[in-house]
Amino acid sequence: MAISDFQPVIGLEVHGQLLTKSKIFCGCSTRFGAEPNANTCPVCLGLPGSLPVLNAKVVEFAVRAGVAVGCRINPRSIWSRKNYFYPDLPKGYQISQYDQPLCEHGALVFDVDGVEKRVGIRRIHLEEDAGKNIHDAGGGESLVDLNRAGVPLTEIVSEPDLRSAEEAAEYLKALRDVLVYIGVNDGNLEEGSFRCDANVSVMRRGATEFGTRAELKNINSFRFVRQAIDFEIARQVGVLESGGKVHQETRLWDPQKGETRGMRSKEEAHDYRYFAEPDLPPLLVPEGMVERMRSELPELPREKHLRFQADFGLPAYDAKILVADRALADLFESVWKHYGQNAKKLSNWFTGEFQRLLNEESASLSALKFSPQHFAQLLKLVDAGEVSANAAKDVFAEMFRTGKAPQAIVEERGLGLEKDSSTIEAAVDAVLASNPDEVAKYKAGKKQVLGFLVGQVMKASKGQANPAAVNELLANKLK
Repeated sequence: MAISDFQPVIGLEVHGQLLTKSKIFCGCSTRFGAEPNANTCPVCLGLPGSLPVLNAKVVEFAVRAGVAVGCRINPRSIWSRKNYFYPDLPKGYQISQYDQPLCEHGALVFDVDGVEKRVGIRRIHLEEDAGKNIHDAGGGESLVDLNRAGVPLTEIVSEPDLRSAEEAAEYLKALRDVLVYIGVNDGNLEEGSFRCDANVSVMRRGATEFGTRAELKNINSFRFVRQAIDFEIARQVGVLESGGKVHQETRLWDPQKGETRGMRSKEEAHDYRYFAEPDLPPLLVPEGMVERMRSELPELPREKHLRFQADFGLPAYDAKILVADRALADLFESVWKHYGQNAKKLSNWFTGEFQRLLNEESASLSALKFSPQHFAQLLKLVDAGEVSANAAKDVFAEMFRTGKAPQAIVEERGLGLEKDSSTIEAAVDAVLASNPDEVAKYKAGKKQVLGFLVGQVMKASKGQANPAAVNELLANKLK
C-alpha cells in the first residue's frame, strides 16, 4: 500500500514565550542574548528556601491569548509540579498546570490552499521554561545556561485535527500571527520564543481508531515542520507495511540529515508524577479581566485579511502579504486614507518597491523617515502624469532614506515629466525621421513597432516626456 492509503493524524503543542520583561515567578530579566547564567536568582535557580511569586502580567497575557482563540477562561486554575530530572531543570521539577488549566476549548480558523480549516484548541496553560543545555561547547563538554529557567510560557495544545504537514505548517503560521498581533509573543522561532512539538500518527484510511503516535521535538522553522512531519509519516507507514509496530516515543528532528531519530520512550502524565504546587495558591482570574482583554483585542489577522479583500478589492495573495505584519497593514491603511484612488496600485508598491527597500536597508517599520502623506503624494504625482513610474522609484528611494517630501525631491533632481507639448512633438518628429524602416513596418501592420518608437522618444527626452502624450502623438502621426 502507498502512503496515500494511510491517513495522518497530527496535533501540535506550541510553546510561546510571553512578552513580559521579567520571569514568571521572580524579577529576573527575560532578555535574550545575555551572558550565560546572568539572568538568574535563588528562585529560578531553585535554591532551598526560595519561594515563587506570580507575575500578574503573565496571567493577563495568557488570558488575552485564550480570548483571541475563543477559549473558555477558567476563573480558577491550579499550579502543579511536573517532576523530571535533567541538567537544565535546577529544581528537579517544572511549575506548570495540569488537570485544571487556565484556558480550554477554543479553536483556530485558517486557510489551506483557499479552503477554510478549523482546528480545535484543547487547552492553553501556563508554565515556566527550563534552561538550555549547550553540548560540544569546545572541549567536548556540556554546559548549562539557566537564563531561560523561569521564563513565562503558554503551552497551546491543539486537538488532533490536522491531517497533513501542510495543514500543520499553516496552523502554526496562523497561530503565530495571532499571538504577535495581540502583542503577547514575538514569534521568533530562531531564538526559541515560539516553538512546537508535533504528535504524529497514521491509520489506514477508513479506520476509526488512531494509530500510535510519536512526538517530534527540535523543530524551529515552518519548513522543518513540513519536512519532519512528512518524514515521520513515511517512516511510520514503512514500519506498518513491513509488518512492524509503531512505538510511542519521543523523536528528534535532525535537519542536517533530514530525518527523525529516536530519543526516548514517550512519557505519559503519570511518569511526571504531577502533584499540586504547595508554594502557590490556586490562580484566580480577577473579575473583569476577561471582558477587558476581549474589548482590547485588535482586529485579528484572518478578519483583516478578509476585510482587505472585501473593502479594497485586493487579491488574496496581496492581502496575505499585507496583513502578515500588523504594522505593515496599519501603514497601508494610513497611506490609503490620504490616497484613496487605486488600492491594487498601492498594494503593488507595498509588495514591490517598499519591501525591496526594507530588505536592502534592513529597516524597521517603526523607524521609517517618511510619512503616509508623503507616500500618497508620490502616487498622486504619478497618477497626474507629473512623474514617470521609473522616476517615481528613484523619488521613493530618496524619500525612504531621507524623509524628504516627494515634490521637493522631484524639483531638486529635475525628475518631473516634460509638460511642453511642442518639445515632446519635436522629439517625436525627430525619432520618426531617423527611423524610416520602423515607420514603414508599422504602416505595413506590425503594430508592435510602436513600443520601440516610444522607447526611442523616451530615451531622447531622458525619460522626461510624458509616456501617454508620446503614445498619443505617435499614434496620430503614424496614421
